[in-house]
Amino acid sequence: MISPWMRLEEIFLRCPETIRVFAKYGLACPGCSLAAFDTLERGAKAHGVELVALMDEMNATVAEASPAEAFG
Repeated sequence: MISPWMRLEEIFLRCPETIRVFAKYGLACPGCSLAAFDTLERGAKAHGVELVALMDEMNATVAEASPAEAFG
């Protein structure tokens, strides 16, 4: 399960399917140098994105991609 305190880079590496969710929200986080340091919570706040909605969609995307392997 993706949580607000996960580093963005960790999310990309563990769940590359979430990159399309970032793009949908207009976030270029996968190409940002701060991704290695910033958490999902800080990134969402910095870009004015609703954190819960973003996390919910990311977790749904991960579950759809590999339901038996979704971590949580």
